[in-house]
Parts: sequence; structure tokens; C-alpha cells
Amino acid sequence: MKVVVAIDSLKGSLSTTEAGEAIARGVKNALPEAEVAVSPMADGGEGTVDAIVSATKGTLRRVTVSDALGRATEATYGLLPDGKTAVMEMAAAAGLPQLRPEERNPARTTTFGVGEMILDALSLGYRHFIVGIGGSATNDGGAGMLEALGARFLRADGTPVPRGCAGLAEICDISLDGMHPALAKCRFEVACDVKNPLCGATGCSAVYAPQKGATPEMIPVLDAAVAHFAAKTAAVLPNADADFPGAGAAGGLGFAFLAYLGAALVSGVELVMRETGLEALVREADVVVTGEGRLDGQSVMGKAPVGVATLAKRYGKPVVAFSGCVTPEATRCNDHGIDAFFPILRAPCTLAEAMKTENAAANMTAAAEQAFRLIAAFRR
Repeated sequence: MKVVVAIDSLKGSLSTTEAGEAIARGVKNALPEAEVAVSPMADGGEGTVDAIVSATKGTLRRVTVSDALGRATEATYGLLPDGKTAVMEMAAAAGLPQLRPEERNPARTTTFGVGEMILDALSLGYRHFIVGIGGSATNDGGAGMLEALGARFLRADGTPVPRGCAGLAEICDISLDGMHPALAKCRFEVACDVKNPLCGATGCSAVYAPQKGATPEMIPVLDAAVAHFAAKTAAVLPNADADFPGAGAAGGLGFAFLAYLGAALVSGVELVMRETGLEALVREADVVVTGEGRLDGQSVMGKAPVGVATLAKRYGKPVVAFSGCVTPEATRCNDHGIDAFFPILRAPCTLAEAMKTENAAANMTAAAEQAFRLIAAFRR
């Protein structure tokens, strides 16, 4: 039997590789003769760099950049063996988890460090960028990233506006003369599964800024600032489209990539599956295994397990999923290609105990073993 395992990470507990290897052990316990291939998986958010670098045998590079509040932080991104492709997560530089709750303020936070990561890869000769933009702490429309890459956002007196969303309201002029010349030769693929426009009732300020520390009173102020930025951008880049689906992703970072860098916004799951070569493995598999930390009603909306299941069903393969926990709404996954799913907890315990890496791995292995003992019984 050939089994392919492509499971997303169980955040805070198991990486995609650790979860995959735990399942592989369970499969081999049940079916010692089985051929098990573990393909790292992610949905374009956290874990994207590790998944693609691991699958392609690339390397990780650490660089000091600015965090969302301008402080020095160490960010890690991936360099692929083709010598052309860099893989990044914006959250490595400007992620919400890096900030304490009392520090979260989307009027101030900036994507400047994201631009610094890109600059570092440009200096090494990389010209193809795969960027995951989930987990942002920002609402600056990507202006900070663009500033790091050489754009200038100026007040009426010619001085730079402050970084952060609040500064966008002060923009009187935009100069692109200093943009890094290599950007014209670059290709950007941005992992983005949200369809929000930049502004308005479904824009980045209204929908996502509250998660980043915005109060209700701040929302219209932030939205007005981002709308002003969009209008000023359109004056220098007439094709800029603030209503393009995904422009509001990551606090408007999607807009900056689209308007200023000519990026393509692509499904994160599809992008990761392409880069890891998962389709070729699935084509030859007898069973496909997937999963994530929590299976619920949202799992069918661009998440990794259903993306893997959709690919598997293209080739008529049965799909089994494992997760740390499930909700009643997880049964929606059965209508989207996952034939059966199993939570891995085996006894009552605290959340902290369940999330310990050694416990989660042991539970994953045990759950996989029992599921594949059943599969083996039906194959006799």
C-alpha cells in the first residue's frame, strides 16, 4: 500500500513534518509493508516557509529586520535550490504574535520589516518571491514595505509621513523614483485566500483591524486613511484597484503587492501543493492522509485539509484526516472530499497536556495506527 501524508501543522504543538512523521509511524505499526511518503503542508500562513523549504531541500536564512513597531527582530525566510526563489512569511517580520496585547495598535504598526526581508533576498540575486501574508499585525496598506523598497510617501513640505496607518492620512505626494531597480525583474506570488477589498464595510480596517487592537472608534479613522492612500496611489499608478479581491489582505498588504509590485494573489494551499510536488505523490497513492490542529466549519474555506482532499479526489483517492480536535460543524468536510476524520485525543486532559509535543505525537501515532488497522482489515 502506498500512503501519502500531507497534514498541516498543529500550531503550538506539532510542525507539519512532526505531525506527518507521527502519522507515518502509526501507518507502519499497522502495515509494516506500507510505503509512506510525508509531504509537508501549509495553507500559505504560518508554516509555509518550513513546508516548502523542507520539501524542496532548500535552506533557511536569518536576517535582522524591523518588527511591526520598528524594533530589531530576527526573521527567517527560505531560499530554494533553484537559486531564484525566496519563500517568506510576512508574519516573520510584522506578525501579530510578536506583539504583547497592550502593544497592538494598527494605527502605528508597519510592514517595513517585510520590505527589509525582500531587500535582503534581492541582494543575494533572488528574483522570484513566494510570500505568505497571514498573521499580520498591520493595517498600513503595505506602505511600510514599499518604503523599505525605496518608495517615498511625503507630506506637503516634502518630509516623510510617519510609518503606520495613521501616517497614510498625511500623504500628499508619492515618489517611486527610488524603488529598487531589480524589482522590475521580479515575480511575486502572494498566498492569499481572503477576498476582502481594501476599504469599506468589508475592507481591512473594518474586518481585521479589531483583531489587531483597534477600538470601534478607530475603525472609520483607519479606513479613511487607507482610502486616502488608495486615492494617492491611483494618481501615480492608474491601474491600482482598491476593490480587487484580496486587496485588503494583511491590512492592505495585498493592495501594495498588486498595485506596486505587479504580484499575483494565489491560493495558499494550491501554491504550497505546487511547490512541494504533492500532485505527483497523490497520483500514485492508495490512501491520502491530511489534517490540521482543529477541523471545523471553517476548514472548508481555503484550509489545507480540504485543499489536499480536493486534489486527491481528482484522482479518485480515499482521504483520511486527523486533527487535535473537531467541532460538530466539521462534518462539512465530508462533503468536501474528506471521507473520514478522527480527533486524536485518547483520554481527558488539559489543553496544555494535549499540546505538549511528545503527547500530541504519541496521540497522532496511536490514532493513525488504529485507523489503518481498520483499513487493512477491509483490504484483506
